[in-house]
Amino acid sequence: MKKYEFTGETKTVDLWSRVATLHRIRAVAEFGLVKVGDLGGWIEKEENLSHEGKAWVWGNAEVWGNAEVCGDAKVWGNAEVCGNAEVCGNAEVCGNAKVCGDAEVCGDAEVWGNAKVCGDAKVCGNAEVCGNAKVCGDAKVCGNAEVCGNAKVCGDAKVCGNAEVC
Repeated sequence: MKKYEFTGETKTVDLWSRVATLHRIRAVAEFGLVKVGDLGGWIEKEENLSHEGKAWVWGNAEVWGNAEVCGDAKVWGNAEVCGNAEVCGNAEVCGNAKVCGDAEVCGDAEVWGNAKVCGDAKVCGNAEVCGNAKVCGDAKVCGNAEVCGNAKVCGDAKVCGNAEVC
């Protein structure tokens, strides 16, 4: 069963190698906090947002490329999820945050503010990436770890447990 449809409203996003057409979505089923008729954010294609679970894209948030939002994940505000990125579980990406490349945000993780998660980076568990923080490369932030402020975690770095990098 489908939980959303395209409204017919579109906008374009200029990417490096192409122009993507994003479609505004509207709920056709009630789930979680979403009611029938609620307008959602912008996705390029149905594969960007699973019809299973309570996953949803709100506001001006955009999901394009081969990126996927699934499970009970939420993407809202002006957030962007693109490339081959995945946001799943109960994860949230909001504000002006960006998740791109082959990055994964999962579990109960949160990425917000102007934070960026890119490359093959993974943010999972109850981890939080916020402010102007950047997690990139093969870096992993997991457990109850927090990366905030202007901090950068890159390369093969791991921030786990109750660690805080600010």
